[in-house]
Amino acid sequence: MKKIIVLLVAVLLIVAYFALDLHRYLTLDGLKTSLEQFEAWRAASPLWIGLVFFVAYVLIAALSLPGAVIMTLAAGALFGLPGGTVMVSFASAIGGTLAFLTSRYLLRDAIQQRFGDRLKAINDGVAREGAFYLFTLRLVPVFPFFLVNLLMGLTPIRTRTYYWVSQLGMLAGTLVYVNAGTQLAKLTSLSGILSPGLLLSFALLGIFPLLAKHLMGFLRRRRVYARWQRPRQFDRNLVVIGAGAAGLVTSYIAAAVKARVTLVEAHKMGGDCLNYGCVPSKAIIKSARIAHQMRNGEHYGLENATPAFSFRKVMERVHEVIRTVEPHDSVERYTSLGVEVLQGYARIVDPWTVEVKLHSGEIQRLTTRSIVIATGAQPFVPPLPGLDDVGYVTSDTLWDEFAKLDAPPPRLVVLGGGPIGCELAQSFARLGSQVTQIERGTRIMAREDEEVSALARDSLTRDGVAALTGHTALRCEREGERKFIVVEHGGVEQRIEFDALLCAVGRVARLSGYGLEELGIETGRTVVTNDYLETLYPNIYAAGDVAGPYQFTHIAAHQAWYAAVNALFGDFKKFKVDYSVVPWTTFIEPEVARVGLNEQDAKEKNIAYEVTRYGIDDLDRAIADGNAHGFVKVLTVPGKDRILGVTIVGEHAGDLLAEFVLAMKHGLGLNKILGTIHTYPTMAEANKYAAGAWKRAHAPQRVLTWLSRYHAWRRG
Repeated sequence: MKKIIVLLVAVLLIVAYFALDLHRYLTLDGLKTSLEQFEAWRAASPLWIGLVFFVAYVLIAALSLPGAVIMTLAAGALFGLPGGTVMVSFASAIGGTLAFLTSRYLLRDAIQQRFGDRLKAINDGVAREGAFYLFTLRLVPVFPFFLVNLLMGLTPIRTRTYYWVSQLGMLAGTLVYVNAGTQLAKLTSLSGILSPGLLLSFALLGIFPLLAKHLMGFLRRRRVYARWQRPRQFDRNLVVIGAGAAGLVTSYIAAAVKARVTLVEAHKMGGDCLNYGCVPSKAIIKSARIAHQMRNGEHYGLENATPAFSFRKVMERVHEVIRTVEPHDSVERYTSLGVEVLQGYARIVDPWTVEVKLHSGEIQRLTTRSIVIATGAQPFVPPLPGLDDVGYVTSDTLWDEFAKLDAPPPRLVVLGGGPIGCELAQSFARLGSQVTQIERGTRIMAREDEEVSALARDSLTRDGVAALTGHTALRCEREGERKFIVVEHGGVEQRIEFDALLCAVGRVARLSGYGLEELGIETGRTVVTNDYLETLYPNIYAAGDVAGPYQFTHIAAHQAWYAAVNALFGDFKKFKVDYSVVPWTTFIEPEVARVGLNEQDAKEKNIAYEVTRYGIDDLDRAIADGNAHGFVKVLTVPGKDRILGVTIVGEHAGDLLAEFVLAMKHGLGLNKILGTIHTYPTMAEANKYAAGAWKRAHAPQRVLTWLSRYHAWRRG
């Protein structure tokens, strides 16, 4: 109601302006004709006329009415250059700010809610450099100022910033027009005010903020590098620290474009994904799934069977899988690609020098134009009293520790309800462990929608996992050979006995030992970077888990392209990292895959959406495979087929998601997916049927009614 009242007041004022024919005064001829009368009024009551003029100017600017230019000329004619400039400067800035606030109040929420995802880049840019953009626009009076007021009101720029930048930026144009007003009698047209030379001057003024920005960047770089001595020449174009996904891809790209690049790795090539994460976890998930299928043979028309297996052999297979994949990330392969690989500990001595302590004991110093920090992350171990006394494993250490066992741990406690904890809890439960999963939050997999979390919990429960949500781990205790973890729920403590404890409560970036503190490179949970992955020093970049914001192997590889290209070619062109379409999958059974927004994200961000859902229990291939469970849930812009996000729960959900990732990346809607031939019978048809469900929900009912009548008429 308040917005309606504000809108009605504005409309009434605009109608009154034209109904009372006030606009006839705000033409060049009208001003000249009325000037003598205005001057007489000013001479009789200078303060009163000055106040009326000021208020009238503010209203015209606030209502975005035509005539601000004429009012500026009138200010020069009536009050002279100094007085007119001061009056117009404040009146135009206040009026423009009122128009800005009106636009913000009436329109911004609706626009941001409807187009929030599309406007994210603009919002981020304005929040970061809005003053520069606005100053540039204000310096060029050719651009309609009323549009600036209305459009900037839709952005997140602060009102105070908007006011002072507007007043400062419009000062040059104000001086020109007020000065022209002092010579009003000689003025024959408004076009005469802005000569080609004056327009060029304004254009140069408009470029000034951009030049100032580059100058400030230059001065900032000089200040950052001031205490360091830059080498006259460099041994390398690029040094990459860390041979995980980000480091491998960065060095590969650098070598591909014939840069001289050195890759330094202190431990194992391939990083966490190959040695501790993606590869071994998927290997054990597969073994556990086969054991589960054997126990449930009757589901496929077979006899249930108790799988007989050696847990030691299962773990041997895990390590064999690692060894099979290992050559893809080996020293030999990357050396053959043109990358110099050094195995040792790297430390950044200054912005252009990396000191490497090789495993042989030798110390080597490399000078380089650019450095990429790709040191990855490691499991976070909570500061739980008694934890060291009882012993624990992490997602990094369990592969070696459990490889020593003849059987899976009889009683396994998994601390953490995120993707890693859920995948490993389900796998070890299927291999025979009695698994208790402890999660402090109210549900497991909390980043997913509530129905997805509930489905995941039900699946784990069916496999024998006792998922204790809302339970806070307090301490660990040991009584002889017996080990316990004490948890609290609803004010009541509970002791849980275990044989092995797996900490899977998240991962933290590896930040220490690389010289970051000495260089003053800012770190928090990760290395702090800008949109180009630059740290405090523009020639030092960070990529992968150490940079955040996502800890996925595919995002590390994605960032690596930007880090490599910006590091090698940033003097010519830099690229901002694009996180607009980020997919991920949790490999429990059924798999949970997602890209873009889910419902809880959309609600938190106040983004309007509608949901289309297709149940995989209706899919022929899923029924034939005995996997008829799960769904495809698509979020779209209301009334349109543009995809905001997709969640898939079901067999091969991670593979099915790829089609939606491609569609979102390239702006393809559900109609395009519906119009694409999908092989029958495959799981991929679920995507097409989801698109078909959207189409049916948006069928033009009125047209269909007329078509029904048409066909009835055709039948006679």
